[in-house]
Amino acid sequence: MRYELAITDRGYSSWGLRGWLLFDAFGIPVTTRFARIYTDDFPAMLDSFFPARTVPAVRLPEGVVITETIAIAEELASRHPEAGLLPNDPKARAVARALMAEMHAGFGALRSHCPMNLRTAYTDCAPTEAVLADLRRLEEIWAWARRETDAQGPWLCGAYSAADVFFAPVAARIAGHSLAVNEQAAAYVTAHLSHPSFRRWRAEGQTDGADQPIYARDWPRKPWPDPLG
Repeated sequence: MRYELAITDRGYSSWGLRGWLLFDAFGIPVTTRFARIYTDDFPAMLDSFFPARTVPAVRLPEGVVITETIAIAEELASRHPEAGLLPNDPKARAVARALMAEMHAGFGALRSHCPMNLRTAYTDCAPTEAVLADLRRLEEIWAWARRETDAQGPWLCGAYSAADVFFAPVAARIAGHSLAVNEQAAAYVTAHLSHPSFRRWRAEGQTDGADQPIYARDWPRKPWPDPLG
């Protein structure tokens, strides 16, 4: 038996994006189970992934179901050390774990004001002071991670890692809501939007069905900012 991953609407599910990237971006085979949220299919899918109450949920080869992306990331890293979910270097690994934990628990203002929506983008979202504070914190910890790990490429801890996975939906929020960040942070956002797994997830999300009105905002719209055209 291989891994099974339960997800919902790919255009909107930020946690689902994280869960899926933990497999796809690191070459770990998985069977995906999909149900649209706000339909009868969704609770039925969750029932089949007991005791999960949210997605993503992963059924391990032994049959046990685990939820929460931070637990999924750590479990996959321990089972597949060769895949590179966490850095080999102890210091870089510690930095990656710190980043993952802060992202998992924080940035509530940004999440609430700017829900992830990979089907549209906005020219302005009237960010609140709390949202702006979250953006400054992101700039701060992203720069800190690069300094501590001496990262030379586009990613936070050297090679692409689970820490970057955790910030992929944040990058989508920044790009999709025209949020202003400094040059280094903007380059990091562009790297996410260019990543092949991110692009595959977004493309597949366009086929999931009609738009979910609950995620729409009454702001001026623009085409999705695709750095690769």
